[in-house]
Amino acid sequence: MTGEDDTVLELAVRLARAAGAIQRERYETNFEVRTKSAAIDLVTEVDHACEALIVETLNEERPDDAIVAEEGGGEDWENASWRWVIDPLDGTTNYAHGYPRFCVSIGVERDGDGAVGVVFDPMLDELYTAVRGRGAALNGRRLRVSEETELNRALVATGFAYDVQRSREDNLNHFASFIKTVRAVRRDGSAALDLCYVAAGRLDGFWELKLHPWDVAAGNLIVAEAGGRVSDLSGGPALRSGQQTVASNGHLHASILNLLARP
Repeated sequence: MTGEDDTVLELAVRLARAAGAIQRERYETNFEVRTKSAAIDLVTEVDHACEALIVETLNEERPDDAIVAEEGGGEDWENASWRWVIDPLDGTTNYAHGYPRFCVSIGVERDGDGAVGVVFDPMLDELYTAVRGRGAALNGRRLRVSEETELNRALVATGFAYDVQRSREDNLNHFASFIKTVRAVRRDGSAALDLCYVAAGRLDGFWELKLHPWDVAAGNLIVAEAGGRVSDLSGGPALRSGQQTVASNGHLHASILNLLARP
């Protein structure tokens, strides 16, 4: 823990709130929507406006920090001490359709390890924060994962990759297995919020394939600091790439991994 952690946290919170204000102001208005890798992979001018605000501020206030942002803004370099990993609008498809589940996600790494995580939901005015070794909070209230120990009583969530309509590598078999096993499964379209909901005890578990660093950089730290566990599908350390992500309250982690291992 350092004084710079607090400085970084304060800046990340300020940027998340500023980007969230743009999202709230432009919500359900006329804005440009385009596709990226697939017809279901959307980007809006609001994504770009939020990213530009964040990146431009970082370039002014922390010019030595590296930046990895979903829409390609900023500059990354290998030996940077601090790296900001940014999803300026997680849940773009929801946003484009007027479905109110989206957020700003800002994860900050120090020397390659997650140090600070901030996720802001502007529609509910919910600010999730975490600093490594200092716990996680929602609007300043300490977060703790659920105590559920039985998978058949669990509420879990997942999502599907943008190539789900054309790729044979998906998690539809996993989805079917969980539907038959747990209390309920949710698919709400924002991995960052799903991870925060695990941290808050609203969800007992979450899994998804083919995510990206900006989807999980903040949320993984928030789950861990709330007492949960994040791993890959084999139970190994969580992948910074997000390609395999399993998060839980810890009690259910082995059961979730066992279910995911089924053919």
